[in-house]
Amino acid sequence: MCAVRIDHLAFLTPGNYPEGAPLAGFERTLELFSTGEALGYASAWVRQRHLERAVSSAATFLAAASQRTTRIGLGAAVIQMGYENPFRLAEDLATVDVLSKGCLNIGLSAGAPAHGILLGERLFDANPELIDFSHARVERLRRNLAEEWLGDEDTFVESAAGRVRPRVTPHAPGLTERLWYGGGSRRSIEWAGRNGFNLLIGNITTGEGTDDYRDAQLRQIDLFRSHWSEARAPRIALGRVIVPLDGADARTRQRYRAFVEERHARTLTPHGERRTLFAPDLVGTADEIVSRLLKDPVVAQVRELRLELPYDLPFENYQQILEDVVKRIAPELGWRPEVEREAAAA
Repeated sequence: MCAVRIDHLAFLTPGNYPEGAPLAGFERTLELFSTGEALGYASAWVRQRHLERAVSSAATFLAAASQRTTRIGLGAAVIQMGYENPFRLAEDLATVDVLSKGCLNIGLSAGAPAHGILLGERLFDANPELIDFSHARVERLRRNLAEEWLGDEDTFVESAAGRVRPRVTPHAPGLTERLWYGGGSRRSIEWAGRNGFNLLIGNITTGEGTDDYRDAQLRQIDLFRSHWSEARAPRIALGRVIVPLDGADARTRQRYRAFVEERHARTLTPHGERRTLFAPDLVGTADEIVSRLLKDPVVAQVRELRLELPYDLPFENYQQILEDVVKRIAPELGWRPEVEREAAAA
């Protein structure tokens, strides 16, 4: 069995907010990004959710975060490409990457938009049955982010700003190597490997040939690595819901335990035609959580761990969870703050 060694510690926040108070919610989430940076997290990610009390435009939110942080990586997990125009989204993401000085990471997924039927003509300009929602839509985004000229060498765009050869601007060097795919099935994970997208896996996956989420994810990691097509090393980031009790007061501990009890039943059996599997939430003392992580064979296969924060907790609870993980859990997984690793290397 491989020894556990986490080099890159990240967190993912839902970015949700109370009804009628989006500004307060966004400000709190931006503050959480700054807190994570101060604690030594390598990256902070936000979910992109539609028609909910949450961040519906990850690019816009991360542009603001780029002005509140200086070092921490900024991520979106995941942007559902079925809602997006690959050209316009590329312009937005490249702008954010430039503003963040190359700190942006983008998680993506393919497929028809979940709320497409409800949105109807608010979203679609044509019959949705004729629209390509496949992985090709994700590849179109990457092509727009690549440093490619449009047209031939004689093609120019003229405006009051002058005469230039056209390409998607601004160009953000290296961003195409920081594109991630949120994989949950063997088909999607094989595609990600073949096409050079880094891999995001989390606490929800598809059971194909197994009822065990760990077995499913181990097979997926092997499949991804076997189909990796790039010269650079593949990156795999694992997400787990981790809620330590140590720094919480008695009332908060009770809330955390109620949270996991409410969700435990879903972990007992596959769900639906896709045989969706849910990993158990890790709620307990730091020692209990460390023990479970060290025994998780999937954790031993990755170097990047993403702490997935629960929905609808106050800022103080998120802060306590982030602090407990950094101080009590991550060091037991071989993690050290980046400044310490840089000093050791020097």
